[in-house]
Amino acid sequence: MDLQSIKNRFGIIGNSPALNHALNVAAQVANTDLSVLIVGESGVGKEAFSQIIHALSGRKHNSFIAVNCGAIPEGTIDSELFGHEKGSFTGAVDSRKGYFETVNGGTIFLDEIGEMPLGTQARLLRVLESGEFIRVGSSKVQKTDVRVIAATNKDLLESTQTRRFREDLYYRLSTVPIRVPALRDRKEDVLLLFRKFAVDFAEKYKAAPIQLDEEAKNLLINYSWPGNVRELKNIAEQVSVLSGNKDITAAELRRFIPETSGTRLPALIHGNGSISHAEFANEREILYKLFFDMKKDVNDLKKVVFEMAKNPSSIPGMNLPAYQHEQVLPEMRPMEYAQPVISSPSQPVILPHNDIQHHEEVEESLNIMDKEKELIIKALKKHKGKRKDAASDLGISERTLYRKLKEYDIEE
Repeated sequence: MDLQSIKNRFGIIGNSPALNHALNVAAQVANTDLSVLIVGESGVGKEAFSQIIHALSGRKHNSFIAVNCGAIPEGTIDSELFGHEKGSFTGAVDSRKGYFETVNGGTIFLDEIGEMPLGTQARLLRVLESGEFIRVGSSKVQKTDVRVIAATNKDLLESTQTRRFREDLYYRLSTVPIRVPALRDRKEDVLLLFRKFAVDFAEKYKAAPIQLDEEAKNLLINYSWPGNVRELKNIAEQVSVLSGNKDITAAELRRFIPETSGTRLPALIHGNGSISHAEFANEREILYKLFFDMKKDVNDLKKVVFEMAKNPSSIPGMNLPAYQHEQVLPEMRPMEYAQPVISSPSQPVILPHNDIQHHEEVEESLNIMDKEKELIIKALKKHKGKRKDAASDLGISERTLYRKLKEYDIEE
């Protein structure tokens, strides 16, 4: 099947070289049983690629199921994937088949594979290597013939170095990697997609399709689209429903587009010069908040030291005569820690002229993991152990907070 036929069949809009390359790879690997790892930011349409691979494969008449690994609680994901026996855990009132058993002969799509717990990763590796699995609470080895397609918006290779993802599983999954480009890298496709969505929503709501003037088109093309195709579709629907005028100007369109088109938060820069914002998807907010708190502490310390420099008499044990203030203060600099010469209370304490420049720095630990742990503990105390409120205050998901509690062995 040629590329245009695939686009027509599966509703793929766009002609960018990166998109065409990803589709070509998907078509070439479809009729094999190789594992595929689809990589791309959230909202680029990774699940559509998994459906294309299944539909063009020899398994197309068998079952296909999509599983979001990040949406299944850690305590139940083994049961969901591999099944369980009656009485194997609290609430297991009956035996249950897992996805790898019910989809035998078909394809299973594991989205957000980077969120899968390490224990489950080991069981998945066994399925990929030998086709064997064991239900939770059972000792019987069962066979399955399932093709696995995985997807992630994270840098899994980086996760293997931090031991959050198994290295052997990574190489087993990424037999054939497919990188789906972000919308900001497909600028030539933005207007095509927007026009398609506008027509679809016009039919849905029985209204005339909206039209963009040239300035509005440029605004769309130059926006960074952090939410990718999903965000573009959302904005197209908002404009179609809420705009009273069907001829949309740039001023009208700006009401629906966020003011900030990018992120000022840190991002990883890889060897090839590309920047991965997804790496900090769950943790960048807590790290940035940590840096702001550290900056505030440093500024407070500067104020204290500067006040001490201006008023040496306020320091315990210090009683400088008035004539000595004029000699000492001009030599004092902000953020310089003077080492006073302490004498008996009956004698005035003199800061030697030559020692003013000497200082001793007392460094606090700047280890990010220590600070992160400290910030999490503060948030839990602030919200009296309520995880949901603490996670919201920290700017991370409740699932990420739960993982951090286990990682740092924090008792609530």
